[in-house]
Amino acid sequence: MGITAIAGRSQTQRRPASICSLPKLRKILMKLTLLLLTLLSFSPAQSQDTGDVYKKYETDVSKSVNRGFEYLLSAEQKDGTFPESHGRSTGISSLIGMAFLAKGHTPGNGRYGEALNRRIDFALQNARGDGLIDSGDHGNGPMYAHNISTLFVSEVSGMVDEARQKEIDAILPKATGIILRAQAVKKEQRHQGGWRYHPNSTDSDLSCSGWALMALRSARLNGAPVPPKAIEDAVLYVLRHQETKMGHFGYMDEHQHKESLTGAALLSLEVCGRHGSKESLLAGDWILENFIRLPRAEFEYYGNYYNAQGTFQLGGKYWKAYASWMYPHYLEEQDKDGAWKDSRFGKTYGTAMMILAFTVPARQLPIYQRDERIDEEQ
Repeated sequence: MGITAIAGRSQTQRRPASICSLPKLRKILMKLTLLLLTLLSFSPAQSQDTGDVYKKYETDVSKSVNRGFEYLLSAEQKDGTFPESHGRSTGISSLIGMAFLAKGHTPGNGRYGEALNRRIDFALQNARGDGLIDSGDHGNGPMYAHNISTLFVSEVSGMVDEARQKEIDAILPKATGIILRAQAVKKEQRHQGGWRYHPNSTDSDLSCSGWALMALRSARLNGAPVPPKAIEDAVLYVLRHQETKMGHFGYMDEHQHKESLTGAALLSLEVCGRHGSKESLLAGDWILENFIRLPRAEFEYYGNYYNAQGTFQLGGKYWKAYASWMYPHYLEEQDKDGAWKDSRFGKTYGTAMMILAFTVPARQLPIYQRDERIDEEQ
């Protein structure tokens, strides 16, 4: 399947600033369609050919994830922020929100419904008039936090109450427009199609670009007229970072942080029309041969999250081998308080990322579905 095919049907391309969301009813119907597809198809042994590896650990994983959620509830401060590195960032807050969604929790419902609403509100309240979703505490620049927050807001669109939906409808088109305009900034050929720290950055890196690409794809699934060329250019940017003999991907070349970034590139290819391609399989093979080095990598939890997502998309031996290592290894790494502590960014980030990795087989986040039927002509 080609990139253009997966980007959806041809639409009248508009300038990024004029992107508008679909009517609320259609968005809700699309969300329900994705949820129905998930409910009808979900089984760790179905479709993805994952075997019984998840079933083996399911009980322990479920208890572990719930302990992680309880830690996140206890860590939240009165102003809606979290302690430790970048805890005041919309990026961290949005990762936590996505973790709740990944286990099937929905806004306003059940034990974590209001906690999820607070994550939505934190993103919406920190959206600027131009659409940039950022509360500061973002490190080298706002685009990481903005990309993750745009992805989160897009994922919950259609699941929220009328008042929040109205805010999302106003903010999401602008937020998506910022990402498209940042990609279109004039850059050297090796940086074209990607993103970096600022909306006007003239260079790109694979990490920031992965989050931006996921945000665009989610917006596309929600009906925003994201030009197919934007997806295609981003995929070509990702491919330029692969070491074509070994299969790994790097940060700004083919080698930097390959232990933590090869999974990010693999996931990008898998959900953007390159499922099972030679590039994806080569990356999957490299991960299987090298994941044992991940615990010594600088961005370990980030790498584990993307390895889990990417190998699950490939299925078969890739997911079976990776999950058989991941679950017992990281179940043992959970602290008594329910948290996982990332060596660089602390417990809040580490816990959110580990929950996202552990819950991959639940297939609750529409962005990680490869079924594109909602984009076909009716």
